[in-house]
Amino acid sequence: MLHEDKIPWRHIAISGWILDPDRKKMSKSRGNVVTPMHLLDQYGADGVRYWAAGARLGTDTAFDDKVLKVGKRLVTKLFNAGKFVLSQEGDAAPVTAELDRAFVHRLRALVERVTASFEAFEYAQALQESEAFFWHDFTDTFLELVKARARGQGGGSAIAALRLGLSVLLRLLAPVLPYISEEVWSWVFAAETGTPSIHRAPWPGATNLAAVPPPGDPGCFDAAVAGLAAINKAKSEGGVSVGRGVSAVTLLANPATLARLEPVVADVLASARVTAHTIESRPALADGTVEVADVTFAPVEER
Repeated sequence: MLHEDKIPWRHIAISGWILDPDRKKMSKSRGNVVTPMHLLDQYGADGVRYWAAGARLGTDTAFDDKVLKVGKRLVTKLFNAGKFVLSQEGDAAPVTAELDRAFVHRLRALVERVTASFEAFEYAQALQESEAFFWHDFTDTFLELVKARARGQGGGSAIAALRLGLSVLLRLLAPVLPYISEEVWSWVFAAETGTPSIHRAPWPGATNLAAVPPPGDPGCFDAAVAGLAAINKAKSEGGVSVGRGVSAVTLLANPATLARLEPVVADVLASARVTAHTIESRPALADGTVEVADVTFAPVEER
């Protein structure tokens, strides 16, 4: 200000200390400093950056290599999810299926939350939100639910929703995982968008996602997740693998949950490899709960 007669900055971000496993401040005088070179070799630059980005502003953070392992696992999963999504050979079509529209509805809300966090300099919160959505809403649920439809005839809506989800999540995670996001982006999105680097790509905006019409009931996403979880639980309790087919199953839920489940039940059954099913109303069940009454597993396929 004195030299240039202008305000040198308008925002200041102050980090906390890095602590050793005994929660003592790391310093050269104490001799407890950990240099990152071997960590970069072991966990990758993105894994180390993931740990650093989890430190909230103004808060002391203890060094923990378990967090680096989580970061490396996230990088691997992002690589594998990108390979699967971009390997689907069908043509993307408008996002019209109810489950796909419900997913985009949730994606739009995520973009709003993460954008607000970054604007408030809460990058650790932005990472937490993006990572939780990637695991729970994208790879562990939506991708599994629409996998069969994406591979079959008329799977354009599922493919479009998967690619949209991947594109958005890559950009949300790019500030923290710059290398893996750049790699996956380069496979297809760089040519499609005309933006060679993801770090030059426009930030995803909720308004851009608004082009996809909202679902009739956003709760159908949770109903589909509950339905698939109930069938997989029955498989686990029956001592069979999650990939085992089901000859017949009876699903139970209260009327409100059944109404939300009905538009997406085909994806649930396809994902669980169910041949025949019946649905029965149980008003006494809690809202959002789906249970399995009877299940018959398909014979083991001979190899």
